[in-house]
Order: sequence, then C-alpha cells, then structure tokens
Amino acid sequence: MIAPRVDLMQESQTLAISARAKVLRAEGKDVVGFGAGEPDFDTPAFIKEKAKEAIEKGFTKYTPASGIKELKEAVKEKFLRDNNLAYDIDQIIIGSGAKYLIFEALFSLLEEGNEVIIPVPYWLSYPQMVTACGARSVFVNTASENNFKLTAENLSAAITSRTRILILNSPSNPTGSVYEEAELKKIAKIIVENDIFCISDEIYEKLVYDGVSHVSVASLSEEIKKKTIVINGMSKAYAMTGWRIGYAAGPPEVIKAISKLQSHTTSCPSSISQYAALAALEVPQDEVGAMVSEFEKRRNYMVDKLNSIEGIKCGLPQGTFYCFADISSLFGKSAGGEIINSSLDFSRLLLEHALVAVVPGVVFGDDKFIRFSYAASFSNMKKGLERLESFVRALQ
Repeated sequence: MIAPRVDLMQESQTLAISARAKVLRAEGKDVVGFGAGEPDFDTPAFIKEKAKEAIEKGFTKYTPASGIKELKEAVKEKFLRDNNLAYDIDQIIIGSGAKYLIFEALFSLLEEGNEVIIPVPYWLSYPQMVTACGARSVFVNTASENNFKLTAENLSAAITSRTRILILNSPSNPTGSVYEEAELKKIAKIIVENDIFCISDEIYEKLVYDGVSHVSVASLSEEIKKKTIVINGMSKAYAMTGWRIGYAAGPPEVIKAISKLQSHTTSCPSSISQYAALAALEVPQDEVGAMVSEFEKRRNYMVDKLNSIEGIKCGLPQGTFYCFADISSLFGKSAGGEIINSSLDFSRLLLEHALVAVVPGVVFGDDKFIRFSYAASFSNMKKGLERLESFVRALQ
C-alpha cells in the first residue's frame, strides 16, 4: 500500500504532456513543443569546461552536505551584489536544485495541519509538496487585471491561526508577472505582523524585460529578512537545468534544519555541478544578457501572434519565458467532434490534431488559461503558432 501523503499527490501534467509529445515524435510526427520549462540554449562553454576540469582533478567525491565553502562564498557575493542582501555563510545552503530546496524548506517548517498560502496561478509543484508534508494549501485567487499578483489585502484575509508559510514567486511561473517594490513592501508588512514565513522562489530572477528590475522581498528590511527563505539556482539563467544545483539563504536555524535533512536524503549536491556553478557565478554575465535579449524578442513575437488569433487573449509577461493565454472563449467549440470544456481538453486536442504541445492552465490552478513557453527557436515558434491559429480557426 502506498503512503496516503504520496497517494494524494498528483502526477506532473507537464511531464505527462511532454511524455506524450515524445511518443508522437518517436512515431515520426513533427511535434512543436511549447511546454518546456527550460531554456533551449546550451550551457555556456566556460561552465562545461570547469566541469571537465573538476573531473580531471578528481573532484568527484562527497562534499559537505550543505555544499562547498567556495560556492557558498560565491552565492554570498551574488546576494550582496544583485539583491543588496548580506548573509553569513551559515545562512546559505547549496542543494540539488531549487525545486528540492523548496521542498526541504517546507518539510523543515511544516507540521501536520499547518496551512500554506499559495497565490493562484501557481507553479504546479507547490501544492503537491505541501501535501507531501502533511499540510494544507490555501489558494488565493489573483486577477489578470492586476497581472496575477497577490495583494496585501487578499493575503491578510487568507491568514488564520494555522498559517505557517506564504509561497511567493517573482518572476512568476506560469504568468511571467514581476512584483514591484511597493507591492512587496505591503506584503512584507503583513508577513512580519502575522509572524509567518515566506518562501521566496526567485529562480527566474535574471529573466526580466522592458527595464523591469527584480526585487527580493528579503531585501526590504531586517524584519522580513528574518522571516524569508530565498530560493534560487542555476537552472534558468545559466541553462543548467540538468546540472541540478540550487541555493537558498535564510535564518540560520532554518538553513541548519535543511542541511540536516539534506545530509540524510541526498547526502550532498553533485560535486562536479557545484564546481561548474562556481564558474557561472564568478565570471561576467554576458551570456546571460544575450539569452535574455533573445527571449525578449521571442516574447514580443509570441504575444503579438497569440493576440492576433480570434478567441485567444494574452497579456505581456514581464519575466520568465512563459506566456499565459486566456482561451476560455473557445470553450464549447469542438475539434473532430469533441467539445472543448477545459484547458486540458484544449491541450489534448491541440496535440492530437495540430501536433502542438502546450500546458493546460488547470495544473496551475486556472482552467481558463494555457501556458506557452517561448524557450524555442523562432522557426519552431512560427510553425507552432501557425498550427495553433489553423486549429482554432477550424473549431466548430
């Protein structure tokens, strides 16, 4: 028998859709994928060279559970340089990806019956992690008119005596929204006044556009810093998804707990990946800037094209590499005799009829939307969006 806490968890729909797309490709079908949650760029060569160097030098053994000191020092400098955040080394931990560090933070802080506030739309793994920790997710709806951002008023109304954590994600997956400093100050005030923790997922920090600046909520005051666990990593900005290196900073007692947990689960992060991450953080960020510039061009093209298709509406995301498009006006129409009643229906039929893979909004908590990733080449984007347009036009 499977443990109830795991049995209650749902399979990742993004992985399931990707798996179906791979099956179709294996059958020789030309599938265009807009589901990817990773950059299509290769890891920069200088990072790969450092990994090779680590192997050659024999840097292939266990490291301390919380990561090597050199990488922690580089992360410390990064926080100070980029976020105006000063941490001691004992407030920083390296882990096997930002995703796992989020889980470890939740597992270290939650007790049975605690509540975790999650703004909707949300990254699909947040509530599953909360469930695995024996806690309860409290979903707070946001409005597209407000760029899907949580307000201090909505946060305050959701807090109960059981509330333990708020999960904040800026820039946001799936919406691409970015919180402004004034908005974060209001949210921080509520967090401090109610003595709850904030897990601030900042993995898309570098991927912002139109001159928008990323602000870490932890940087706003010493009070909020003491209540915040900042999560970041190498996956998105450095095209290092498969290297599985993340880092976190927060109150010493929380980081110590995460380190203890990590020592009994993964033992330590990959030694080779840590060495590669060290190279990424210590050199000029030119390649990151070039990638962001390319993503911005793709974003502009995708948003314009989506809004030109009758029945689809899409706002302009300020960050990440996702567009979150409203397809609800297409509900009730049919493709091949099947009626579209949900984002899942739309996604399935689009893949089967047009060979275009997207992620249904229902997995992010909003069934009216579809997530499109523009981590794809211009040629594939053009082809996929043209197929989308033809599919929508043919709906009955």
